[in-house]
Amino acid sequence: MTEGFDFDFTQDQLHHLIPRVKNITEWYDSLYEILPQYDIYDIARVAAFIAQCAHESGGFTTLQENLNYSADGLRKIFPKYFPTAEMAQQYHRQPEKIANRVYANRMGNGTEQSGEGWRYRGRGLIQLTGKSNYTRCSQAMFGDGTLLENPDALIQPYYAIHSACWFWTSNGLNEMADAQDIKMMTKRINGGFIGLEDRIKHYNHAIEILQS
Repeated sequence: MTEGFDFDFTQDQLHHLIPRVKNITEWYDSLYEILPQYDIYDIARVAAFIAQCAHESGGFTTLQENLNYSADGLRKIFPKYFPTAEMAQQYHRQPEKIANRVYANRMGNGTEQSGEGWRYRGRGLIQLTGKSNYTRCSQAMFGDGTLLENPDALIQPYYAIHSACWFWTSNGLNEMADAQDIKMMTKRINGGFIGLEDRIKHYNHAIEILQS
C-alpha cells in the first residue's frame, strides 16, 4: 500500500486521470503529501476528490476563474446583475469589473467599488470564492491572513490542493464520497447540479483507474 493511503496511489494513475497537466510530478507529489492529512486516503474518497476537482478546474489546468464574458453571456449567466442589454454592454469583456459587480455585498465582500469581488474571485481546484472563504481557509492553512494579502497563492498547485481539501472537509464531502453520493456532493460544491453528468463520468473513470 502507498504510505498514507489504503491502496497503491501512483503517478501513472494520476496521469491517466489528468492527462492535460504538464507538471504531473509536482501535482502527484503534492497530492501524495496532502490528501491523507484530510483523511482522503481510500479509493472512494480520492476518486471523488479528483473527479470533482477535475471538473471544476478543467482537468487541473485552470486555477482561477475566467470572467471574460460578453454582454450576451452576462445576460444569460447573470440576469439578476445585468437586467438590461445596456447595462451588460457596459461590462462587456471586462473581467475585473464583472467580478466586482456579481460578487459585491456577499460572501464577505464589500461593495462593487471595494474591488473585493475581483480580489477574492474563484481560485484553486474548487474555485474558492469570496472574502469570508478566503479568511477561513487562510486561518486553517496558515493561522493568519496570508491569503487575504496574497490570494494568488491559490493558483500554485500545492496551495490549490490545500484549499480544495479545506473546503472538502469543511463541507463533509468525505462522508458523501463514502456514500458515493455524487449528486449531493455536486450541490454542496456548486450550489446546484451544473456539470453533474461530467462529474459522474470523471468519477467512474477515476474509480476504474484507481482500482487497476
